[in-house]
Amino acid sequence: MQRYIIPPLTKDYQKQPINLSDDFHHHMVHVMRMKQGDRVYLADNSGISFVAEITDISATAVSLKWLADEDRSTELPIRVTIACGLPKGDKLEYIVQKGTELGAAAFIPFAAKNAVVKWTADKAAKKQQRLQKIAKEAAEQSHRQKEPVVHPVHNLNELLAEAATYSKVLVAYEEDAKAGEGSILVHTLEKLEPGDSLLLVFGPEGGLAPEELAAFRSAGHQSCALGPRILRAETAPLYALAAVSYELELRKGADING
Repeated sequence: MQRYIIPPLTKDYQKQPINLSDDFHHHMVHVMRMKQGDRVYLADNSGISFVAEITDISATAVSLKWLADEDRSTELPIRVTIACGLPKGDKLEYIVQKGTELGAAAFIPFAAKNAVVKWTADKAAKKQQRLQKIAKEAAEQSHRQKEPVVHPVHNLNELLAEAATYSKVLVAYEEDAKAGEGSILVHTLEKLEPGDSLLLVFGPEGGLAPEELAAFRSAGHQSCALGPRILRAETAPLYALAAVSYELELRKGADING
């Protein structure tokens, strides 16, 4: 079934008709060719997700009714945010799309010193809007219950201030990989519990500048390697998210379920 992430619902959503218009109406009627009686998944970013049935289609809106709440969660048990030094080309779009599929809760574009790409204020607003649309579409495609948030571009001080609000912060650093470090990511993930938050910081193609790394370490945050190989800017965040999913959803889930 098709999934749609919709605006917030009222508490009595199970009893009230749900009317969707604009882009939702266009996609359901003109793209998916849905008709009365068809069923879809609806989620409203608060954790509410359920199966709904189309009861009526007008020229401007689709009306649906609640049938049954969804009985499983597709969200990671911790909140993971990806902060990326601005990469070249459309790599950030790729990171947001695939990172959403892998469970990221938020993305922060980072104006790192070594980033070749520079965003003006006007360009940044348009980019954020575009990336948010990509995140929404990827969340629906991958049957997420929540749409990740794409934040405005941050400078170093803004990112450090944001980092202070997380349970754990890890900075991916290629020199750690060259030095053979291989335990910090594993040990950090082993200690995380459901409800915790994790900020993962990645540099652009040129990596983080020494003063940027020093600033994170001075704030009490650790750097880590992502395996023994040097990963591209668009590969590293996905590697880290896959590691989070394996540790917290597969391995710990297997332990809990026996």
